[in-house]
Amino acid sequence: MSNQDFVVEETAGVGAFVSGIDLRTINDAVLVQLKDAFAQYGLLFFRDQQLSPQDHIAFARRWGPININRFFAPVAGYPQIAQVLKEPEQRANIGDGWHTDHSYDQIPALGSLLYARETPPQGGDTLFANTCSAYDGLSQALKKTLSGLQAVHSSAHVFGEQSGHAEELAERLGNYSPAAQQDAIHPVVITHPLSGRKSLYVNPSFTLRIQGWSAEDSTSLLTELYAQVSRPEFSFRLRWAPGTLAFWDNRATWHWAMNDYHGYRRLMHRITLEGVPLEA
Repeated sequence: MSNQDFVVEETAGVGAFVSGIDLRTINDAVLVQLKDAFAQYGLLFFRDQQLSPQDHIAFARRWGPININRFFAPVAGYPQIAQVLKEPEQRANIGDGWHTDHSYDQIPALGSLLYARETPPQGGDTLFANTCSAYDGLSQALKKTLSGLQAVHSSAHVFGEQSGHAEELAERLGNYSPAAQQDAIHPVVITHPLSGRKSLYVNPSFTLRIQGWSAEDSTSLLTELYAQVSRPEFSFRLRWAPGTLAFWDNRATWHWAMNDYHGYRRLMHRITLEGVPLEA
């Protein structure tokens, strides 16, 4: 296989599939083309990759510094890789519901490279949504309303002691409660640092409220924005198979790990990349 001949095919809604490529052997010229595609699409899918943990780490490092996840249990011997695991007898999964990773951080992560190692025979798909296209589809009046607004994000209600799944998920997360204390405030609409597009930077899992608004008004606006991003024309559903790698940009997408495969094992390896401060 010649990496010079790879093909990028845009999906409906969000993202693109990259075929004809071996991520273990790409040169710098190919990497530049992949970075251009990542900036354009915000989400890249690669099928049939044969990545060892070392390969996974090496590819991730070519994009930037790795964020060592403070919640997920690491893969043994590889602290850079978070293990995302659901055993057949476990009910709760990690990543259920629409969300954007790390929006609760002062400097949110750029994105993640999620690699499938074991997948169920059916179910376990991941939904993705395009927050840039969702913003483009808003009315001019609503865009004007959003200008200058900020939102409060938190992890405490998801990863802290008050989480409804705290007890069940604790064994699969390496630092469940003590690290889940921080809140962050970000613009509701950000300018994407790579593409320059406007993007809706709120999400149902980690966004608590609009800064300075009443609870009622905040909930009303956020509900409207969530409905906009989750519209079918802005989304894509990925069917996983062992060897599939998805690389998403948290500043341009949401995702949702479907929990519809009880009785089967699903094992994924995730590497997260450090981001930059977000600006309106």
